[in-house]
Amino acid sequence: QVQLVESGGGLVQPGGSLRLSCAASGRDFSDYSMAWFRQAPGMEREFVAAMSRSGGFINYGDSVKGRFTISRDIAKTTAYLQMNDLEPADTAVYYCAADYYGVGRTIAEPYEYWGQGTQVTVSS
Repeated sequence: QVQLVESGGGLVQPGGSLRLSCAASGRDFSDYSMAWFRQAPGMEREFVAAMSRSGGFINYGDSVKGRFTISRDIAKTTAYLQMNDLEPADTAVYYCAADYYGVGRTIAEPYEYWGQGTQVTVSS
């Protein structure tokens, strides 16, 4: 089992940056594939980024590719989402997710564990 807690969301102007954190506790952090999804009010859940448990596979949603970076610090048992060049369309609740021995899928169903979400609002 793993518990996930996101933090780092907030208000930012267009073009600004934020780094989201996902602190994990429980099983060995390195045994999990990690991902980030987001959901805006009235919108479908959207894939943002994923990393396999080994870090050998990393993928990004088309809308964030080149702007966002997923990473993890095994020693700190924390995953990150660095978000640069933020746009109003990035406004959403961001969720981290974990899949035990996962491969970094870009759909939500394989992920067994989810954080509570953190709000990101991009507005001038």
